[in-house]
Amino acid sequence: MTAPRDKFGRPIVVVTGMGIVTSLGAGKAENWAKLTAGESGIRTITRFPIDALKTTMAGTVDFVSVDPFTSTGLTERLATMATGEALEQSGIGSKGDFPGPLFLAVAPVEVEWPQRMELGRAIGKTDITYDDMLRVSSGGRFTPYHERFMFGSVAAHLVETFGTKGSPISLSTACASGATAIQLGVEAIRRGETEAALCVGTEGSVNPEALVRFSLLSALSTQNDPPQGASKPFSKHRDGFVMAEGAGALVLESYEAAVARGAPILGVVAGCGELTDTFHRTRSSPDGKPIIGCIQKTLADAGMTPDDIDHINAHGTSTPENDKMEYLGVSAVFGERAKQIPVSSNKSMVGHTISAAGAVEAIISLLTLEHQRIPPTINYDIPDPAIPFDVVGNTARDQRVTAVMSNSFGFGGQNASLILTREPA
Repeated sequence: MTAPRDKFGRPIVVVTGMGIVTSLGAGKAENWAKLTAGESGIRTITRFPIDALKTTMAGTVDFVSVDPFTSTGLTERLATMATGEALEQSGIGSKGDFPGPLFLAVAPVEVEWPQRMELGRAIGKTDITYDDMLRVSSGGRFTPYHERFMFGSVAAHLVETFGTKGSPISLSTACASGATAIQLGVEAIRRGETEAALCVGTEGSVNPEALVRFSLLSALSTQNDPPQGASKPFSKHRDGFVMAEGAGALVLESYEAAVARGAPILGVVAGCGELTDTFHRTRSSPDGKPIIGCIQKTLADAGMTPDDIDHINAHGTSTPENDKMEYLGVSAVFGERAKQIPVSSNKSMVGHTISAAGAVEAIISLLTLEHQRIPPTINYDIPDPAIPFDVVGNTARDQRVTAVMSNSFGFGGQNASLILTREPA
């Protein structure tokens, strides 16, 4: 019997397990209930002093603790939680023996200032260099922190815990990272290199240094009171994004392998596309060509047209520039349908989970397909007249959804989109 293929003769890639952690809570059930109720996980930061900061709120995951606390330690913990949930649902392999590779979206890792200062006290220096960290680590005094400075350390932990096969891939494509990880998994299965892939996006980087850096780029919202109202994608008075933490994990398999073992099929990754723009480190090209090209490539990869898409899970960061450029890009491809397709941004409730966003939002898109309910974009009280999307504002919308486009348009013009469907075409 011939194995099922898509319209291009490639293996069909399905999702058989999902796990999610955001500022709203841990697990699919809690997140979905709160998302569709329009609840916000954005809150005033209590983890560190905020007196001198312009932005004092974030979508922090305060119900998860790590010791010692570092952003990479939290990033690792969130990834572990999400992956555990995804593997339990999928039922693939056996404990600690995942039968495929790992593709991990994770933030670039740096030594945070509290740890630099502790190291300085240990060696009597104030100007700490990377060589200092290596030297002290090799002496055994700073190992607990140093292990969490390596870019591949989170991936190494996941490999050890879940037993993925081959060299794990750690990647960072800014806000597109989570979608890029999924794309790499899809492509590996389509090429016949594996029957399964574990794709994870994780982010635990709400710290003073990150807030200061994004503030210097004028990228963060400063509407701190109330914090729940700060993220307002596509609204007239939006002023920036809200940093957030979270993780999303997806088990991808070929349709043939999933059916053979009786696995739950939660949805299909029908199309992936990416296109990079080198116009500016934060701004999109004014002509919108990279976003337009990304969307076109994704539709072409899925063998679909704009008429086949009936919901867009927008990147929708709530920055004045990015929201405008997303509308221009979508409308250039979809024409008048851009005003008719329901659009929503999960970031209005969970904040921008940066490296994890593409994976987190892909999972929410799949839950939308499962429940036939579109989560709202909250704080949508004064629409921006320059962005005439059909925004699902403030209240969830029950509607037939067969195909979702999930957009991830990152800093530096790193753009990626996914098309997710409930059933194979």
